[in-house]
Amino acid sequence: MTNDPLGNLTDVLENREPLPNVEPDPEYLMATEQESNPSAFRRALVVLVSDHPGEVAQEKGRMVTELLVETGFAVDAVVQVPSRKSQIRQAIETAVVGGADLVLTVGGVGVGPRDKAPEATRSILDQSVPGIAQALRFSGLSCGAVDASVSRGVSGISGSTLVVNLAESDEAIREGMTTMGPLVHHVVDQMQASVV
Repeated sequence: MTNDPLGNLTDVLENREPLPNVEPDPEYLMATEQESNPSAFRRALVVLVSDHPGEVAQEKGRMVTELLVETGFAVDAVVQVPSRKSQIRQAIETAVVGGADLVLTVGGVGVGPRDKAPEATRSILDQSVPGIAQALRFSGLSCGAVDASVSRGVSGISGSTLVVNLAESDEAIREGMTTMGPLVHHVVDQMQASVV
């Protein structure tokens, strides 16, 4: 009597019971996705520095939110504040205390008397990260977004949160988000690695 391993395998496969149809566990899939791509679940808060009516600000907020989600951030909130240093600072500090990975301010970076976002941001930074602000100015210049090209915006770290000022034109926002995505993730990776 010969022992034929392939014959035995064929018998087993032909006589086996079909496997039950099981739906994947959503929590398992979420945990697996977080492990394979930890940056996809980073948290951001958007601070719109604007005296515009609510409708205009809401449209900017929607656009920034969509672009942040595409970049791998979950947006906790979009907050509109008037162009006053104390209120901009308070909104940023609230996000820092809340543990956001990124605070993105939009608007208030020009040279007008009410453009106070850089001063408000600078006053709470522990470390400056000027390369991001420089890259945003360069990308603004390359796409013709004048407000981004001449922006006084700053970028840096407050606590364990990266804070970046962005100009408010649609072109500045679109081009700026494309430019800063990999830079922001790199900085957040470095901050998280130093905590571990």
